[in-house]
Amino acid sequence: MSRKDRDHFNLLCDIGDLAALVTGSHNIEAFLDSTVKLVSRHLEADVCSIYLYDENAGDLVLKATVGLNPDAIGQIRMKPGEGLVGATFESLHPIREAFASCNPLFKYFEEANEDRFESFLSVPIQRGVQKIGVLVVQHEKPDYFSERDVMALKASASQLAGAVENARLLMDLYEATGTPAAPSALEPQAFIRGQIASEGIAQGPITFFKKSHVSFLSGNANLCTRFTEADFHEAVKKTSRELAELQSRLAERLPESASLIFTAHFMILKDPKFIDRIVHQITEGASPPDAVRSVARHYINVFSSSSHAYIREKVSDMEDLAGRILKNMYRHGQEMQGNEKGRIVVAGELYPSEILKLASEDVQGVILVKGGITSHVSILARSLKIPLIIADHPQLMELPEETPVLLDATIGNIYINPDEEILAQFAERQAAGQVLAKTPDTACRIACTADGTRVRLLANINLLSELAVAKEMNAEGIGLYRTEFPFIVRPTFPSEEEQYLVYKHLFDEMADREVTIRTLDISGDKALVYSNATSGKNPDLGLRSIRFSLRHRPLFEQQLRAILRAGADAGRLRIMFPMISSLDEFREAKRILEICMDDLARENLPHHSNPAIGMMVEVPSVVEIMPALARETDFFSIGTNDFIQYTIAVDRTNEKVAEYYRAYHPAVLRGLSRVVRAAVAAEREIAVCGEMGHETEYIPFLLGIGVRTLSVGPQFLPAVHDCIAGLTLADAERHAGILLAEDTLAGALKVLQSYTAGRTEGAPAPGSAL
Repeated sequence: MSRKDRDHFNLLCDIGDLAALVTGSHNIEAFLDSTVKLVSRHLEADVCSIYLYDENAGDLVLKATVGLNPDAIGQIRMKPGEGLVGATFESLHPIREAFASCNPLFKYFEEANEDRFESFLSVPIQRGVQKIGVLVVQHEKPDYFSERDVMALKASASQLAGAVENARLLMDLYEATGTPAAPSALEPQAFIRGQIASEGIAQGPITFFKKSHVSFLSGNANLCTRFTEADFHEAVKKTSRELAELQSRLAERLPESASLIFTAHFMILKDPKFIDRIVHQITEGASPPDAVRSVARHYINVFSSSSHAYIREKVSDMEDLAGRILKNMYRHGQEMQGNEKGRIVVAGELYPSEILKLASEDVQGVILVKGGITSHVSILARSLKIPLIIADHPQLMELPEETPVLLDATIGNIYINPDEEILAQFAERQAAGQVLAKTPDTACRIACTADGTRVRLLANINLLSELAVAKEMNAEGIGLYRTEFPFIVRPTFPSEEEQYLVYKHLFDEMADREVTIRTLDISGDKALVYSNATSGKNPDLGLRSIRFSLRHRPLFEQQLRAILRAGADAGRLRIMFPMISSLDEFREAKRILEICMDDLARENLPHHSNPAIGMMVEVPSVVEIMPALARETDFFSIGTNDFIQYTIAVDRTNEKVAEYYRAYHPAVLRGLSRVVRAAVAAEREIAVCGEMGHETEYIPFLLGIGVRTLSVGPQFLPAVHDCIAGLTLADAERHAGILLAEDTLAGALKVLQSYTAGRTEGAPAPGSAL
């Protein structure tokens, strides 16, 4: 590796450590100043500058520079399209000039003292579709910057975009007001349907979570109020240390960079306007706690009145930060008394930091009566394996303490005071689905039926933290890596470089095994707070999955490029497109992937040049065109959840019709059989990655129709292995034939139940040889 390449690599590593870059700065200006110095040093550039877009004025403003006249900061302004910087911002494409002054777009600013810098390179700073600004480097030597410098600067701008965006927002706050809407009251009920935020099952008495510092922020804390400005500054320092420690812990547990959840906290804390406003009120006679509350309310009003959803989300960040400062100022703030152990916690809302505290208290589950499935708390709960349901039922907060609750976060049900029958059904389900503890030797066995038919067992992965379990259970590979998490956790679309770092971790961990990575599959239950693409009365039939990717091609290309680059050294990389409904869609997605490979080759960037290309089978329209699709795809994977939903027109998240969601519907079973037959006839591998793949009552049917690959959650692998080992292929094929012959739901259910009961009791199953 050449010295310059080494410098570029070091730059990416340094820029990638955003936590240190943010926490190590005294304020926002210092952060931007550190950034330009870092980039200038590694690219050996004479000049590095950051221009940020001022939405109110409609101007690009010089906010930080090394090499130009520092007095020009805040003075140089230009419109989008004006000058080389404005042209970069408007076109969202890099500009590299050997002799900048010869370009007709070049605009000279006398106050910058940039006459001698001929070599010019600029790249846009953007977050998804959000334009933020421009990053520029310059050098006295003509034709100094190379194509490798372009790529390095683009990567730097991508990784810095999130933090820079927070800085830009905080630089232009203005007064605004906002009034939250009051929740509507509902009648108490014994059964409540909610949204699944983190899957799992829990049972226990309820307790109510009181935020540890909510009383401080509301001004109701009945504590000593004799504080000085020095007490305020000390509380700020202590808060900064606490956040740094918490961010470090999150970074360890969530490699997908969930630690960036606290970037907004740091940016607010280091905003001189925030600190100065509080100090000003203190010097004017206000008590330090009242000054903190007053300024915090100003920020909350600004955020809540924004037209941008992702900015409104920062209200909870401000509440969390202000509450922490006040708690640290009081020094002996009220804390939870540790009474959550073994209980179901009910809360109006939670801060991300508080979900960690609940995890340490060994809570059984959480019910939120406010929030959304895209919230940071939901994401953290999934990673921490805490069952969590979000239910818009405020009356839950009025239940008596210790009320027994059964929380079924696998289907979204909450049972208040469950009766004996419900508890018995619950216990039966737990027993049937319980994953027994396995030794590594047991987990490592190859899956085969009793008569020797080989079945490949792969793992479905949501979070990188689940890779350890998949490897421990000796999954033969990753049959489905869902790429939604890096999109959900951030306040806007992750950049190519941010995605690259996540996918690289995945491929490095599974270097010797097959990895199937699915492109973005946003939908109604995986919505992005910063995009209204999936909004509407029926988001599952809207602009979701591959439709979204094809509509927003630049974002799609960024993801594909990140996957290809991260998998450069992967032995068996497979890329899968979700929700394909036509041959035309598949061809278009594949064409864009091939263009990305051509572009990476032209840019001389290491990448995987020959991935297997497949598709999800989820939409019934593909059943009739499977032979044509099989001629052009390398593999298929059946997403049974959506396939069932779309085949029988049932939204399983709607409690009014959830009972109609039946995997054993004859149309579903026959559709699956036709799909598998077509794939097998074309000698294309076909796997099942939906829930039917780990439900033991359906595994015999799936094997009987020809499925030989199952991809399931890592925790289900031992139970699936044991189920397969207890089957013979001949018996499974007979069972499948009998099921497919049934025309009614009642008939299919009877066959299914009879066969399952026969296997459980050791008796011959219907259709099996005596």
